[in-house]
Amino acid sequence: MRPAAYCAGPVWKGLVLFALLVLVGCDQSPQAHRFEGPIFGTGYHVTVYGDFSDKQLASLENGIKESLDEVDHLMSTYKSDSELSRFNAAPVNEPFELSSPTANVIKEAIDIGDLSNGAFDVTIGSAVNLWGFGPEMRPDEVPSDDEIAQALDKVGYQALKLNGNRLIKTKPVYVDLSGIAKGFGVDQVAARLDALGVTSYLVEVGGEIRTRGAKPNGEPWRIAVEKPISRERSVQRVLELEDVAVATSGDYRNYYEEDGQRFSHTIDPRTGRPITHHLASVTVVAERCSTADALATALEVLGPEKGMALANREDIAAYFIVKNDEGFKTELSEAFHTYLADEPSEGEKQ
Repeated sequence: MRPAAYCAGPVWKGLVLFALLVLVGCDQSPQAHRFEGPIFGTGYHVTVYGDFSDKQLASLENGIKESLDEVDHLMSTYKSDSELSRFNAAPVNEPFELSSPTANVIKEAIDIGDLSNGAFDVTIGSAVNLWGFGPEMRPDEVPSDDEIAQALDKVGYQALKLNGNRLIKTKPVYVDLSGIAKGFGVDQVAARLDALGVTSYLVEVGGEIRTRGAKPNGEPWRIAVEKPISRERSVQRVLELEDVAVATSGDYRNYYEEDGQRFSHTIDPRTGRPITHHLASVTVVAERCSTADALATALEVLGPEKGMALANREDIAAYFIVKNDEGFKTELSEAFHTYLADEPSEGEKQ
């Protein structure tokens, strides 16, 4: 699920954050229990610390799977019987009763759309599909201006009117929650682990992460931000996290080329076209993963200057990697410094 990293591919590959966050320094303590599996066209990895019986471990594993499967069943655009797909198929101006989870996600999406002046828009689906980054896959040729204009006629989150759990669309928009729902899935797993009494864990789904507590030796969870280079995987920055979530949005792994021109999977909902600025990736740290997920997408669409201005104005912890003639430069919002494992280097702008 990912409008604007509003991205793509079969079976929810749109949920995958291609600016992958990887674990570093994984503890091999016998108290570490790991659960993993496929979900959303990507995979989940959960690490918990503690002394658990076999019955408790089975309960943890089942709870993790149930939490993720519920989000998949509610919010997938690849499942025709999902709640979101049924809303998308419903008539204009007809009230549709949502479950509380879906209503909460749409409410936050609307709020972040307002915050970013439309840079985050969950109704971008028609433009995403037009460019081949949704369920309909890659088009035979680059869309024409007329086709883009027609797609934009169906874009505009302001057409969504939410009253409690009741949602109405005032024009035929196609809602794609992939820019926020994967983060929400991480939050749902975290909530389940909290309810089961787990006090030290790391939840990761396709690169979106949320942590609780510290490791048994008192060290914080250490997370590596990947360098935005499509041909290799290496560490750009190490973060130290405790009781927070982190998400990255980037355009360097999901794109296609046509007649020598590169088309990013990140679609600007205001233009209906792939972004063309030089912001390679944005990493955001927030209290909830759904928030980090959506904000990372919004900042990526806005670009390095407007995105950083929003981050500093709204006290968002954001880390930008920007392409330039020498390769890449990094820029940090004022709120981001708390999460660095060491001080910013000389080349990192503050």
